[in-house]
Amino acid sequence: MNAIDRSVTKNQDKPVIERAEKAIDDLKKVRKSVGTVIFGQDKVVENTLVAVLAGGHALLVGLPGLAKTKLVETLGVVLNLDERRIQFTPDLMPSDILGSEVLHKDKSGKSTFQFMKGPIFTQMLMADEINRASPRTQAALLQSMQEYHVTIAGKRYDLPLPFHVLATQNPLEQEGTYPLPEAQLDRFLLQVDIDYPDPESERRIMLETTGLEEQVAVQAITTKRLQELQQLVRRMPVGESVVDAILELVRSARPDSGSENADMISWGPGPRASQALMLTVRARALLDGRLAPSVDDVVALAEPVLQHRMQLSFVARAEQIHVRDVIGKLKDKIG
Repeated sequence: MNAIDRSVTKNQDKPVIERAEKAIDDLKKVRKSVGTVIFGQDKVVENTLVAVLAGGHALLVGLPGLAKTKLVETLGVVLNLDERRIQFTPDLMPSDILGSEVLHKDKSGKSTFQFMKGPIFTQMLMADEINRASPRTQAALLQSMQEYHVTIAGKRYDLPLPFHVLATQNPLEQEGTYPLPEAQLDRFLLQVDIDYPDPESERRIMLETTGLEEQVAVQAITTKRLQELQQLVRRMPVGESVVDAILELVRSARPDSGSENADMISWGPGPRASQALMLTVRARALLDGRLAPSVDDVVALAEPVLQHRMQLSFVARAEQIHVRDVIGKLKDKIG
């Protein structure tokens, strides 16, 4: 445990410390099981697990064929979550996701409407290629991602808990894609960028996935245990230096911040970004075997938390400045 951890956790009650230490062991099992199937994407796996531990949703962005779908399926097995997949297409309708009311006639001939639940009624929803559906269909996820229930014909239907949306997205340059609405982007706790694997990992992929047998992931924890871990994350202490770093980072990413980078930003992150960082830095610390987060966690998660919550100005885009470049400058101020 480093000096920052000791100073923050010295006043922590003993039961929380004991639960955290047991949680660290369980999370090692989770990572080990995922690692038997997903090769060479350690940062991607870590950030996706951070999003789930923090109780949120993740947007996985990358070109086709980079194991985005495989990762979501693997997490469903390892975390013992009921998992369903929706392939988003231009003709997909909101009712294909949420469900719809159908007319049912009983034996007496009386007709009534009955609600037939859609695939969203699951614990882990994989929204595959989410940006291939129309904005109207994408918006069907808004209420469920924030409020964990849907409203059909004026009636509320609660979703199973825990509930996570892990959506995959192809880059917008790909043909037949639509940009996600800003309100929906803000509901994703993290954007996880997936790049090509390194040469050694790609060699391993070739050798281990083209034979007669493939490695399969095994369950590492129960659903109940995952919920306990999610509650534990919210009980972890956060030092004042970390809180100050989060506030400084998020507020400096807004166009009215007065910072030297403000003229590059058209619109920036709201308070939901601060909430996301408060949760994810705790989850990252626990996943890394620490009992409290540090400023280094804020720096590490700045890009996944902020990049989909910001839009650069026309001038910045004309100069081919990327949002990651701006976030990098903001991180340097607090790192």
